[in-house]
Order: sequence, then structure tokens, then C-alpha cells
Amino acid sequence: MRQDDAQAIAEPLDAAWENIRTGLRRDIGARTFDGWLKPAELGRFDAESGIVEIQMPSQFMADWVSSHFGDRLKLAWTTALPLVRDVKIVAAADAPRPSPLLILEDTPTAEEHSATVSAGGERDPSAPNFDARYRFDTFVIGKANEVAATAAKTLASTEKVGFNPLFIHGGTGRGKTHLLHAIGQAFLESHPGKSVVSMSAEKFMVEFVRALKQNDTIGFKQRLRSADLLLIDDVQFIAGKDSTQEEFFHTMNEIINAGRRLVITSDRAPQDLDGIAPRILSRLSWGLVADINPADYELRLNIIEAKLEALPGVDMPRAVVEFLARRITNSIRELEGALNRIAAYAMMTGRDIDVPFVEEVLANVLRANQRRISIDEIQTQVAEHFRIRKAEMSSARRAREVARPRQVAMYLSKQLTPKSLPDIGRRFGGRDHTTVIHAVKQIERLRAADSELDADIRLLTRQLEG
Repeated sequence: MRQDDAQAIAEPLDAAWENIRTGLRRDIGARTFDGWLKPAELGRFDAESGIVEIQMPSQFMADWVSSHFGDRLKLAWTTALPLVRDVKIVAAADAPRPSPLLILEDTPTAEEHSATVSAGGERDPSAPNFDARYRFDTFVIGKANEVAATAAKTLASTEKVGFNPLFIHGGTGRGKTHLLHAIGQAFLESHPGKSVVSMSAEKFMVEFVRALKQNDTIGFKQRLRSADLLLIDDVQFIAGKDSTQEEFFHTMNEIINAGRRLVITSDRAPQDLDGIAPRILSRLSWGLVADINPADYELRLNIIEAKLEALPGVDMPRAVVEFLARRITNSIRELEGALNRIAAYAMMTGRDIDVPFVEEVLANVLRANQRRISIDEIQTQVAEHFRIRKAEMSSARRAREVARPRQVAMYLSKQLTPKSLPDIGRRFGGRDHTTVIHAVKQIERLRAADSELDADIRLLTRQLEG
């Protein structure tokens, strides 16, 4: 295209783009427009295809705008300028690519895809599709999951294992599936040429029923029972399914008796599984049963720090890290999702990440994670920590060994409960609200000067919130 022609096209493109932006801001509202479309810039125009590019500052924003405003932008462009026949929303050439935590959907990496594609060009449905993010080196270990993680590494990497099967149980979002994928990948690396079959219990049931209908139960059994390592996720889903449980029991026996390895996960311990045949529960308990408990404050803190290493462009102050570790306690999965959201919103808005910003972005998540801590709990915990009688919290004694713990309890009641100052005072022997104010200010002053007291309060806070 000649320079004169390019200039002739550029002018109406610019004018149309300004009109489109003005119309969109009016139609969808200033807040939505400023949050998503204001950063958009006019990109390249291909005169032959009639495609105009709209550039966004990140791939995340490009995907979101394409999904939510793609049709509207195309209609606006084709109406404003007939020579435009389509719109392509892309990330700017220098835009950062999404980090491992900002993946919009669970799509396999190129390496995973090539490893699971057959010579005919189609994916082998029997090949395990492990998530490359879920490896042992990305699994953060703490007291809550140490036994399960150690057992998983042992089963995956050693030649001889002293337990079989390995049964890992724990609530939703605590890392069971992460360990399952890590076991599979580590086993294939340390045992080249061996075969691994990985599936959920629900998929086991669906494929077994399909095999029954297609008279191919022999093929189904052979595929599973010939595996050197069989991984079954969420075994609780076969509860009440008698025919599936029958096949599952025989598959377990075949795997274990042949000296092959079996790993099973569940949301509860074997003895707590309802609707599962007793002989299956007995078999599950023969091996090693390892639980994953809720992550404590220290583990949540370490997980956040580990995840932030995968987000080099995210500047998160220590105060925010500690805030998230204290407030999001339901599951690790929810904690990771919160980090995703913070990173995405910071990228989109250009705002600094501080506690008020996080409270705004995660309002619903924080409400769901809020645990109601009572003043009674605080008084009990503080009294035990400072080794005084709980009754002293309401007594008239002013000796320092009693007064200081009482002030700490008042301070924590103000920080960790929604109670008003008069309410707090009443729970401490009918004291006036001005006494509570004095206690709070006194502890705040002492925390800044007394590292030992500050450590005591941090410990008490973790115990109460954990």
C-alpha cells in the first residue's frame, strides 16, 4: 500500500475509533468503560481482509474484552466504517504474557500436548494429561501436609515401596489433586517406559458403564489393570454404585497383588466414607492413609510467597501478604484464586496493591472466609498464653501480671471482633469504653517498642484466626 493510501485510510480509522469509544462509554457506563476499554488502542488495519486490530495492554484483558465486547466492537466498526469487515482484539506486542497463575482455562502446555498426541495426529485418550504446574517442586510443604507429601514422593521415586495403596484424604482445595499429578509426573521421570493411568472415580464409573454397553469390559479391565501406576481421584463419588464398586474392588486387588502401585484420594478418611463396600474400605486401609489438614497461617504465608515468585510483575507488600494469609483460610485453591484476581485487577487498573485495594477486590471472598471469633475465645486464649485465670479478665485487680494480659485481650477483641467499645468493656467486668480505648492505644504503643510483646500478639492472632 502506498504511503498516500495508508494516510487516507488512517484518518477515517482514527475518527471512527474516537466515535466508537465515545459511544461505548455512553452505552456501557463510565465505570465499565474505564476499567476495560479505556486502555484499548487502535492497532494495525489489513485493507485486503478488512480486519482492524484493537490492542490491549495484556493478554488477560484481550481475552476478556474479546469475550465480552467482541461482537459489540465488530458491529460498531462495521457500522461506522464499511471498509472494516471484522475486528481482532490482541495483546500489544510488548505486553506481558499470562503467568502460570493467570491461566484462564486448564489447557495443556505445548509439551503436554505433544506428549499425548499419537502418530495419527489425534490425542491418545488413554495417556495421562498431567498439569505441568502441579509438580513436587511447586508443592509447598508444612505441618498440615508433610506426611502426605513425603509418602507421595516416596511412592513416586523409589524402586520398592513399603506401603500400597497410598490413600490421601482432605477437604476441598488442600492439594490432593496437586499431589496426584506430581506423583504421576515424577513416576514417569524416575521409571522410564512404565505406564500410568490417571482418572477421577467419576470417570472410572462412566467408562466402566460405557464398556458394559459396548461389550468391551475386557478392554477396560486390561487398560487399568496393566498400569504400573493407577491414580484415582475423589473415590467418594462411587458411593452407592454397586456394580462400579465391584469392578473397582477387583481392579484394586489386581493392581496390588501384581506389585503395581495404587494412589487414591478422597475428601474424607476411609472410615468416614458412607456408601462404600466394607471390603473396599478395608483394602484402602491396608496401605498408608495420609491426611492433609487445613493449612495453618505459616503454611498459607509460605504458599503466597511461593506463588508470587511466579508473578514477577506483581509488587505485593509484606503487609498485604500477611493480610491474605490471615484472612483467607478456607482452602489453598481459594487463596490461589485470590492472588489471580488481585494480579489481574492490578494489571487492568494500574493501581498499587495495598490492603484497601485487596479488601475492595476480594470483598466477597473475605466475607466467605470470615470466622466469627468471640470475646470469650480471646479471653480464654490470652489467659492460657499468659498463664493467668480467665476470671482475671473481669476482675478489679490492677497488678501488672494481670492488667497487661487484660489489655491484650481488649486489644484483640477490638481487632478481631465487630463488637463496639462499650460491648467489649462490658465483657471485661463492666468497664467503661474509655478503658478499652486506653488499652488499645497502650498495646499499639508497646507493640512498636517491645518485640517480645509484638511476637506474643502475632502468635495469639494466628491461633485465634487459624
